[in-house]
Amino acid sequence: MAPYRTSPLHDPAPRPPSHRPAPGPTDAVRRGRQPRPVPQYSRRRILGTWAGAALPMALLAWVGAPLLASFLDGPSAWPRAILLCLTAGLVWQFVLVMVLIRREQGTLRWPVLREALWLRSPRHPRTGRRGGRLWWVLVPCVLLVAAQEELPTLPAPVRRDLGLFLQSVPGQEFFAGNWAWFAVVVVMMVFNTVLGEELLFRGLLLPRMRGAFGTRDWLVNGLLFAAYHLHTPWSIPVNLLDTVIVSWPARRFRSALIGICVHSVQTLVLTAVLLGLVLR
Repeated sequence: MAPYRTSPLHDPAPRPPSHRPAPGPTDAVRRGRQPRPVPQYSRRRILGTWAGAALPMALLAWVGAPLLASFLDGPSAWPRAILLCLTAGLVWQFVLVMVLIRREQGTLRWPVLREALWLRSPRHPRTGRRGGRLWWVLVPCVLLVAAQEELPTLPAPVRRDLGLFLQSVPGQEFFAGNWAWFAVVVVMMVFNTVLGEELLFRGLLLPRMRGAFGTRDWLVNGLLFAAYHLHTPWSIPVNLLDTVIVSWPARRFRSALIGICVHSVQTLVLTAVLLGLVLR
């Protein structure tokens, strides 16, 4: 008996493979529609990024502000100088974050920025559910920040502490009816809590620290954030509490918006106080 042979109808010749690659995630990434995988920084790169924010702020506060004040006239020379210098330092942090993300992701499109900088709703670490009741995590965080304000702190020079300056007679006289400098302070606070410090530490650094520090990344992030305040060294001990208040929940729920929202409450309170002085 002749060996069994399948019919050509049931055994078609294999088709040559197509040379056209199927569109996939790499195409979307190349077009800037999806973020590239978030890289993990080395310890050296983490410290370098920290220095890129902390050292300019320190130089502007301790060298730049006194130098600028010497070129300004009037009793308000110092507050104008320190406000301008600190605002410039915070704007620089935003620029630094954008430059680093542009090099990493190849684009600054919002869908890419949102994922690369954790600018998204809190996500449950086990179920993956986002938003909703998870936003209630803000309540204890805000209450802890409010309690933090009542803790004793190291003595701070009145000229270098905005809160103390606003309580002083010269500070109240300076801001009375002064809409221009009110706008400067508002810009400074926006870059402080939304576009500067929180964006850099909880948006850029924290998602990229797990490879270097493992599960202690949130702890190191909080320590770096406290040590960053070389421009206001008297605030470093109190800022250590942000390790638990902000860094840990931001890591647990993978959302930099937690820190931004918590610290924005402080900004709103300070803006309201300042507005009351301007309207006098």
